[in-house]
Amino acid sequence: MNLTSYRTLGKSGLIVSPFALGTMTFGAGRWGANETTSRALFDAYMDAGGNFIDTADIYSGGESETMLGRFLSHSGRRDSLVVATKSGFSRGQGTPLWGGNGAKNIRLAIESSLKRLQTDYIDLYWMHVWDRTTPAEEVLQTLTEAVRSGKILHYGFSNTPAWYVAKIATLAEAHGLPKPIGLQYAYSLIDRGVELDLLPAGQELGLGLVPWSPLAAGMLTGKYGRDKIADASRAASMPDRAAEMGEDGSNGRLNGDNPFGGMLFTERNFGVVDAVKEIALEIGRTPAEVALKWVVERPGVSSVLIGASRVEQLEQNIAALDVALTAGHLTRLEQATARPPINPYFIFQLPIKQLFGGQDVRRW
Repeated sequence: MNLTSYRTLGKSGLIVSPFALGTMTFGAGRWGANETTSRALFDAYMDAGGNFIDTADIYSGGESETMLGRFLSHSGRRDSLVVATKSGFSRGQGTPLWGGNGAKNIRLAIESSLKRLQTDYIDLYWMHVWDRTTPAEEVLQTLTEAVRSGKILHYGFSNTPAWYVAKIATLAEAHGLPKPIGLQYAYSLIDRGVELDLLPAGQELGLGLVPWSPLAAGMLTGKYGRDKIADASRAASMPDRAAEMGEDGSNGRLNGDNPFGGMLFTERNFGVVDAVKEIALEIGRTPAEVALKWVVERPGVSSVLIGASRVEQLEQNIAALDVALTAGHLTRLEQATARPPINPYFIFQLPIKQLFGGQDVRRW
């Protein structure tokens, strides 16, 4: 299987592979791969026909971008690849100006990323996280200037509320300015929260979704057992939780060898894993392949970020495109992953006839 069944990213002319190579593993970080392994991953991805590579200014303290810059330069294939990077999380301590979505940080971040990537343009520039501070108008103006200068070609949003993205997209449309083209959020059989607002907003506004963590931090591979539930429960009940919470005080998310363990290790989620395992066994594939095939075919998804620390792992992920899931399989996955409806979304589950005098009305 190869990655040449290309797709457009939202309503744009940017053409990408169905799986994007995530490079958070490039470098000396916690899940890091050394330069030799990272280069092997880069080469294997390109050999499979992949053209979409995603990094960020904070990955391995900038080392991911630096490595990728060397690989791009040595390959001589920069212009046949879509290179995406991000800014928003703090790149250093001691000043508030090296993080967030303000004009100064975006400008500094773009210039630094261009140097590390050894390129004079970035195909897709993501706002990595909403800073809850910078006005939407400032973000739009700054990104517009970056597009008009040719330093970035397109932009999109990650980890940002749907209403904020919609405001920027609407302002851009109203004023004839460059519009966002993409969304990058966690999306998997474990966490389908983007289906409430973000996916509908993306489909309305022409923004393609690029899911991250499609395997829910490894949980959908089936490698974790239910003993992790007890581990997470003990960690949550510790009198001093600082060690479990990490420097960001993330409410017990950092747990053991899984960065989202405090949230993921629940009976409900292991029930989802059981359903995935059953289907995988029936069709002779791995749970990871089933989970990846499900997400890559979801409406509104343009490409899916896959990260790997070994070439074999990358090849196994790419093989998910060969998986065939029947309507029956999809129904079972839908039932296993359904969540109780929340306000106001439960209202939207009412039969459409109740809103139109007993008549059936379909949207064009």
